[in-house]
Amino acid sequence: MPGSRREAIQEVGAGLVRVRVTAPPEKGRANEALVALLARSLGVSQGAVRIVRGAASRRKAVAVEGVTTEEAVARLRRQVAKG
Repeated sequence: MPGSRREAIQEVGAGLVRVRVTAPPEKGRANEALVALLARSLGVSQGAVRIVRGAASRRKAVAVEGVTTEEAVARLRRQVAKG
């Protein structure tokens, strides 16, 4: 959700990751914040994360290079557990 009070990975479920970013949904700022948050959380560069579908939507499909889906899910779940 764009415009949140703090950035966080909120929930990781079956093919879904719920994320909050502080940036507003204007001029791609929320998308940039999403990419940065996912890159930090997954331990990859921002260039390894790209939005492949839904750039103008709240629901997005994201591709991440350098980690398997299973690794990504495990890393994101650890972020959720940290709170």
